[in-house]
Amino acid sequence: MKRNLLPILFLYIFAASCSPKTAPTTFSANNDRPKLVVGVVIDQMRWDYLYRYYERYGSGGFKRLMNDGFNCQNTMISYIPSYTAPGHAGIYTGSVPSVNGIAANNWVDNLTGREWYCAEDTTVTPVGCTGATGLMSPRNLITTTVTDELKLATNMRARVYGVSIKDRGAIFPAGHLANGAYWYDDATGNFCSSSYYSNSSPAWLQSFNGRHLPDSLLNLKWNLLYNADTYTQSTADDSKYEGTLKKEKSPVFPHTTDGLKEKDKYGAIRVMPAGNTLSVMMAKACAEGEHLGQGSATDFLCLSLSSTDYAGHNYGPNAMEIEDMYLRLDNEIAGLLSYLDNKVGKGNYLFFLTADHGAAHNATYLTDMNVPAGTESKETENNVNAYLKSIYNTDKLVAHYMNYQLYLNEGAISAAKLDRDKVKNSIIEWMNKRPEVSYIIDMERMDKTAIPEPIRTMVTNGYYHLRSGCMQVILNPAWYEASRPTGTTHGTWNPYDAHIPLLWYGWHIPAGETHETVHMCDIAPTVAALLHIQMPNGNVGTVIKQIKK
Repeated sequence: MKRNLLPILFLYIFAASCSPKTAPTTFSANNDRPKLVVGVVIDQMRWDYLYRYYERYGSGGFKRLMNDGFNCQNTMISYIPSYTAPGHAGIYTGSVPSVNGIAANNWVDNLTGREWYCAEDTTVTPVGCTGATGLMSPRNLITTTVTDELKLATNMRARVYGVSIKDRGAIFPAGHLANGAYWYDDATGNFCSSSYYSNSSPAWLQSFNGRHLPDSLLNLKWNLLYNADTYTQSTADDSKYEGTLKKEKSPVFPHTTDGLKEKDKYGAIRVMPAGNTLSVMMAKACAEGEHLGQGSATDFLCLSLSSTDYAGHNYGPNAMEIEDMYLRLDNEIAGLLSYLDNKVGKGNYLFFLTADHGAAHNATYLTDMNVPAGTESKETENNVNAYLKSIYNTDKLVAHYMNYQLYLNEGAISAAKLDRDKVKNSIIEWMNKRPEVSYIIDMERMDKTAIPEPIRTMVTNGYYHLRSGCMQVILNPAWYEASRPTGTTHGTWNPYDAHIPLLWYGWHIPAGETHETVHMCDIAPTVAALLHIQMPNGNVGTVIKQIKK
């Protein structure tokens, strides 16, 4: 008898040891949904900004989300290049560039050789603006978004809007079926759109633009929120690592647009905290004007805050300007949450906050601190072409070097009757002699290059054959392409670019955190699971099961 019980006892013990220590993850079993979903993307927000300035944040903004919501501490981007357009597309499609087609902010169409901007659409007409600013739509995105799936799941009753200073920050989150997407026009200081959505601006938007808010916001200038000696997380105000605004002699407070022409003045708001203030005000105006969260179906408001990116590029992560930008942004987030509490009701809205990418430390700053770093010359394309000409006696065999990718000049190679594989091998030989290059990868023969994870997967996920270069360059850590020594940029696989914040709050979201690795592409399927709708049709992510109640 005892002998027969031993296998059963063993199986029981084994099963107990493999069982999770917490209850199984469950989402709501019925078909209830929140009144409103609000997705906030903070452009170029490094994950560590949550903690770098934590002690200075108030209780109602980032701290409220971190302490009362769910914090995915180790959220990673799973592709390169880590740019704005792929980031916004990835968040809302649950996908990667190799599937959703948004390979970069700008790319070359490998079928025609024409360079394209990610949201460019020559078939539409501007609405509320003039020229190329209004020639935009989501047509280049080849998959659905979670916002599209919400529209489909509710028989189009859900209302979906995107708001951002950047067109791509409004367009890709809102998706193909959006009721509207609105972005900023530097020429007028107004928010505008295209005929893809409607042939005219709604009355509430005309009223909002009629308030001329950029004028009043820019007249306030940009002063430090607190005393300068309290900005202990930043370098000195006048730093050689920082860029300046137009007409400024040095990068010091206060920053002003006095003396700028109207177009330059309105454009300058992009790099100032006033740009975030304007964007949040615009999002609230959209919610009010369209009565979001007040209908019979769940609505979705997509807000992208772009000024953090413009400021990051200009000043770099260690500037007083960035610390002040995030302290002011914390107040904006607090105000937005309070607005949603009052208009939609606590517990009635689902809120998530994330970023499209991070940013590197300024390379000169790092080298001054004895950390290996550097910038890649803009002359790479010319230099590799000079090398190839010395071998093949043919000009410009590389048509473009962009997004850390090389596009071959297929016409020149064919006309000269050159062996294409030999040309690529010559490029590899030249690149491998450059000390700042970690890897040069022939994307058409990935198996020929020994590349460690996660770089191999990120390169594969970022390659869309119709829009990507056929060769990928991976620089050493802390290296990036730059045309000036100040500020910073992004685009690489490294954690400073690929580790992003992800905070969940509100409807059916418990307080808690996880340090398990999740990915940007997991956001959309998690929203879909919470809403009981289908995942986007190009989704490759998985539901973040740690979020449970």
